[in-house]
Amino acid sequence: MAVVVPELNELFEEAYERAGLEMRSGYDLKTARRSLNIMTLEWQNRGLNLFTIEAGTLPLVAGTATYTLPSDTIDLIEHQLRTDEGTTQQLDSYIQRMSVSTYSQQGNKNTQGRPSQIYVQRNATDVKVTLWPVPNDASTYKLAYYRLKGIDGLASGVGGATNSIPPRFVPALVSGLAYYIAMKKPQVADRVIPLQQEYEKQFAMAADQDQDRSTLRIVPFRGAM
Repeated sequence: MAVVVPELNELFEEAYERAGLEMRSGYDLKTARRSLNIMTLEWQNRGLNLFTIEAGTLPLVAGTATYTLPSDTIDLIEHQLRTDEGTTQQLDSYIQRMSVSTYSQQGNKNTQGRPSQIYVQRNATDVKVTLWPVPNDASTYKLAYYRLKGIDGLASGVGGATNSIPPRFVPALVSGLAYYIAMKKPQVADRVIPLQQEYEKQFAMAADQDQDRSTLRIVPFRGAM
């Protein structure tokens, strides 16, 4: 039976819950993304390179709802609707991520307008995004995003080159994020040491199964979009 890795926003929520917190705001998402980026550096220092974070933009075409992201995309971490790029009027607006059930219940999926919601479809071979309402021609829209990018050539991944997080590392990722988040929250200081211990245990269990530690060089994202 195939193992389904939860979406990143679900992993972030799980990490916050393990830390005894609730992810409520855009800042909570931003700080989780930053912690994930730092953790990729830590995993490099341990000799393990699975993924990195990269910013990008995608031009939207009037009347076109669905777009395919780069082939090495694992998931989207953040996404905004950008208008008037490169001008003094440039603006990034929040787009709400919706589940497959929410999207399926949209009465008229062909309604055109200013996109306000996004459905991320993580397939076996690619990741697609669908905007709703469908972009109209009232403005020049772009989708600005941060994506989790897989690293080609990872021998421990599926088929030697993976575009997904190997399932055995998901518990370590969630445990590590919970630990990193708790370190930044004084109100849960008593959880830091237990979370660190759980993180180290989960990482060791996953790394022990990783028979081929391929040496890969990656540069985590450091700039602004």
